[in-house]
Amino acid sequence: MGCLRNIGCLVVLAVLAVIAWFFRDDIRARLGRDRTSAAAPTTGVVWEPLTPAGAARARRSVAGLGGRSGPVFTNMRPGEVSSYVFEELSKGVLPPSAQNAEAAVIGDQLAIRALINLADFGGKQSVGPIAAMLGDREPVQFGGTIEVIRPGLAQYRVKAIKIRDLSLPPPMIPRILKNIERGPRQAGVAPDGLPLVIPEYIGDVRISNGKVTLYKAVR
Repeated sequence: MGCLRNIGCLVVLAVLAVIAWFFRDDIRARLGRDRTSAAAPTTGVVWEPLTPAGAARARRSVAGLGGRSGPVFTNMRPGEVSSYVFEELSKGVLPPSAQNAEAAVIGDQLAIRALINLADFGGKQSVGPIAAMLGDREPVQFGGTIEVIRPGLAQYRVKAIKIRDLSLPPPMIPRILKNIERGPRQAGVAPDGLPLVIPEYIGDVRISNGKVTLYKAVR
């Protein structure tokens, strides 16, 4: 009986070996995927504070594009370019109550978040049914792209607005921007855009891979 049991064990092992041989490619592929998944680093969104020092670095980078022998493009960190953008938006555009502003690149968008008094949006009632869930002052996050409209003028196209963790419907964005923008709207600025005054020698702005790239205009 012991011999029969040993033979039976050998048969089982032989069958398993044959099965493993037939499916060897699938097993290798699965193991490779598992190792890749375990080794793949997890990357998160990096938020950077908007500071006067960051704005000063951004101004120096922008000024470098203006020289005849200067570079044709410059890369800037989200916090740097957003500090520069925030200064421009604060000139009659962004709510005056915005505090603790931070910025990040999320995909192909530049995100800016800050604590904002919702009275600057025209009151809590301006955000529709979610008003009952909000306080007078809430964290607000804008997400959008930067487009050059013409020499000397660009716009921050707002694609998304989140109040706390609640996303506003896209059709509501132009109405919110109209409430917070002060002064007449410049020609060419889209309903979902906020105007940015820029040097005339900046021809394009692209956002990707955690940075913002400014390009010199071709003349």
